[in-house]
Amino acid sequence: MRPSTPPPAGSPVMADVGTARRRGGRALDPWVLAVVAGGGIAGAEARYALSLWQPPATGQWPLTTWAINVGGSFLLGALVVVLTELTSPHRLLRPFLGVGVLGGFTTFSTAMVDVHDLAAEGHPLVALGYLIGTALGALGAVLVGTLAVRGAAAAWTRRRTRRGTRR
Repeated sequence: MRPSTPPPAGSPVMADVGTARRRGGRALDPWVLAVVAGGGIAGAEARYALSLWQPPATGQWPLTTWAINVGGSFLLGALVVVLTELTSPHRLLRPFLGVGVLGGFTTFSTAMVDVHDLAAEGHPLVALGYLIGTALGALGAVLVGTLAVRGAAAAWTRRRTRRGTRR
C-alpha cells in the first residue's frame, strides 16, 4: 500500500483514528481527539510527578526518564496484545490508553534533550550509551510486554481448557 493511500475503512487503524470519508477528505472524530487529549494530560502529569520525585543529576544517566520510557514501552506492548488479540474493547479505549496515557507518559523527546545535554556538558560516551540504551531498552520492553501477555493468555487458556475437561 502506498503511504498516501488510506487504510481500508474496516481496519483497526481507521477505527482508532476515527476518520471518515466526506467529499474526498477526512474528518477527525472529536471524541477520539478528546480521549487522546485527556489521556495525554494524565500520562504527562504522571511522568512529571516521577521526574520531580527523582530528578537527574548533571552528567549522570537520566535514570528516571529511561525507566519511564522503558516501562511505558513495556506497557504499550502488553496493551496492544490485550486490546487487539484478547478483547473487543470500546473504540475509544486504545486511543485513550495507547496514544493518550502512554504517549503522554513516555517522553522520548525528553530523552533526546537529555542526550544533547549530556554531550554538551562534556559527557559524550554517557550520551551515546544513553541514546543506544534508550532505543534498545524501549524496543526490548515492547517485545517482553508483548510476549509476556501472550504467554499469560496462553497459560490461562490451557488452564481453563484443562479445568473444563476434568468435569
